[in-house]
Amino acid sequence: LLRAHQDAQSETPSGGCPVDFDRILCWPKTDPGTWAVLPCFEEFKGVHYDVTQNATRYCHPNGRWDNYSHYAACHHVNEPPPDIVEISSIIYYTGYILSLVALSLAVIVFVYFKDLRCLRNTIHANLFITYILSALLWIIILTLQLSSGSSTGMTSCVIFVTLLHYFTLTNFFWMLVEGLYLYMLVVETFSGDNLRFNMYAAIGWGGPAIFVILWAIAKGITLSGQGKADTLEIECSWMRESVVDWIFQGPVCAVLIINLVFLIRIMWVLITKLRSANTVETRQYRKASKALLVLIPLLGITYLVVLAAPAEGVVSDIFAIARALLLSTQVSWGAQKGERHTYTHYPVIVGE
Repeated sequence: LLRAHQDAQSETPSGGCPVDFDRILCWPKTDPGTWAVLPCFEEFKGVHYDVTQNATRYCHPNGRWDNYSHYAACHHVNEPPPDIVEISSIIYYTGYILSLVALSLAVIVFVYFKDLRCLRNTIHANLFITYILSALLWIIILTLQLSSGSSTGMTSCVIFVTLLHYFTLTNFFWMLVEGLYLYMLVVETFSGDNLRFNMYAAIGWGGPAIFVILWAIAKGITLSGQGKADTLEIECSWMRESVVDWIFQGPVCAVLIINLVFLIRIMWVLITKLRSANTVETRQYRKASKALLVLIPLLGITYLVVLAAPAEGVVSDIFAIARALLLSTQVSWGAQKGERHTYTHYPVIVGE
């Protein structure tokens, strides 16, 4: 119907710009050499705007619309966020700060005491570093979001979102390294001396880079095809969910499944060994396993618990608060476990 109306208008002898829809507003037939004026829309993509202002578009003397519609006067209305969103943001903010402090202390312990520098603790330290970096980014992003009147350009948006996805993905890949290390040590019975850190570093740091680069390319191509519809975006368009996000979400799900398989196989081997004998070697396996078996479920299974959120209602609010509490503090919990393991197994070194 719109196309037919446009054709009818364009065929009128009076000339001028025909009716046109720019994917945001429907502009009426306008005389050549004049401006078309329309009130700003009340709502667009979930954001409310000031309807007392106007949007404009110029009709050229040759009867053609200008390619650009002027929406600069359409300012979004600042609405107070729901209480549950504000509470969740405070929990995230506080939790990430606590995690940042605990993780930093754990890394300092691993770096300061030279006798603790072994492959296992190096893997722990790298995992903690990824959480430190992602926690810092979360704090920066939350600060920008909670600050009234703050805004960032598209370049800053792309950098922040890309780095956030990269460091989040490195969290999971270093969890995979933790599981793989313990699996090779216990199930495949490889000696720690035969396991090279370079292989684990390539998995933990290099793997996420590949997926994030592919995601960034696909995301950029997808958004570039949206054209004028993005001229009114007040939030970072790169943060909107899309099918492209499965490029990095898929590997996350795969890591959690693989770690779960590792955990089952490791526990089976340990139970079998403990039943057969209680030798010194078995006790060593048990000590190493206790530390890593705490890290794997603690840093991985938590994400499985909060993957699917209820749509709405009181249950959804409770879930949002619980998820904020678990995800923002789980890394500090894991760091404390790692520090406790270090102090337990190296009392003489720590006491010096």
